[in-house]
Amino acid sequence: MIKAVLFDLDGTLADTAPDLAYALNRVRSARGLAPLPLAAMRPFTSHGARGLLGVGFNIQPGDPDYDALREEFLAVYGDNLCRETRIFAGMPELLDALQARGLPWGIVTNKQERFTLPLLEKLGVRDRAACVIGGDTTGQIKPRPEPLLAASRAIGVAPHRCVYVGDDQRDVEAGRAAGMKIAVAGWGYLNGGEAERWNADWTLKNPQELLRIL
Repeated sequence: MIKAVLFDLDGTLADTAPDLAYALNRVRSARGLAPLPLAAMRPFTSHGARGLLGVGFNIQPGDPDYDALREEFLAVYGDNLCRETRIFAGMPELLDALQARGLPWGIVTNKQERFTLPLLEKLGVRDRAACVIGGDTTGQIKPRPEPLLAASRAIGVAPHRCVYVGDDQRDVEAGRAAGMKIAVAGWGYLNGGEAERWNADWTLKNPQELLRIL
């Protein structure tokens, strides 16, 4: 029944937390603040700059200094996209298995294309993805369904024939709104939430479990 697989990026396909944490601590250091441990930042990684600046500076969009701080953080991150970022264990084997079965896979992320595309290139998977939808590709971001629907159109597979794999509640909400099956990446960041309450179709302990579903 499933004819294609779509993945979130941060916390699902790749562990990007170390490099995002590095960028945040660089910005903190520039202001004389001590570095935060990775464990304190990891759960907020899937929410990008907003989540990390919130934990690092207790600041939110709309605050007077937020926009400037965000641009500084993103500039540092853009220069350090793949210092320690790695594809999660088991994911390369999953991608190989999908390819062997003739199932296209793609990326749907809220990360902007200017970071997403070069990062996927550095990780060696950009050319293998059937589609890459970033946070600025459609003008909408998850939990809106438009990015997932754009991916469905790009790969030519109807939404109800796709499964979306993500590690955040908004991934589940976006997938449900798009009419897709949803699997939670239990190895991901989960934003401190309890994935079993998100009403996903499946919660996976590791990437290989997806193959049993397919």
